[in-house]
Amino acid sequence: MTNLHRGDMSSHPDVSEMRDRYARMLGGRDVALVDGPAFLLGLYCAASPWILHYTLSQPYLATHNLIMGIAIGLLALGFSRAPERMYGLSWAMCAMGIWMIIAPWIVGRGPDAGVVINNIVIGALALALGLVCAGTSAKSAPRP
Repeated sequence: MTNLHRGDMSSHPDVSEMRDRYARMLGGRDVALVDGPAFLLGLYCAASPWILHYTLSQPYLATHNLIMGIAIGLLALGFSRAPERMYGLSWAMCAMGIWMIIAPWIVGRGPDAGVVINNIVIGALALALGLVCAGTSAKSAPRP
């Protein structure tokens, strides 16, 4: 009669291969807390002209926010789907955040305070999420 404990995998012949596979699967998931909020931020950015009702007063900025929101959402989906390949684009998220902050004065025509505050908040959040992704990638990057 063998004395194996149920659930003890230490004597399994493939234990080292299973550990390596598990480590590879979880290796890029350290931005798991960022991809969801980034996706929601992209959705809000795309919908914000209709939520705040400035599609008629700022048509160029409304189109701009729609395109930028879609881009942020696609980056977030990329972070979720293939985080190990998307780390380089975390700096793009930072640049998009900075652009969103200054866009009302460049793209818009005399934006009111609500439009400006909306874009500053979206931009600051995109910048912060991009910095979190970039910081995470710097920590998890393999050292030569």
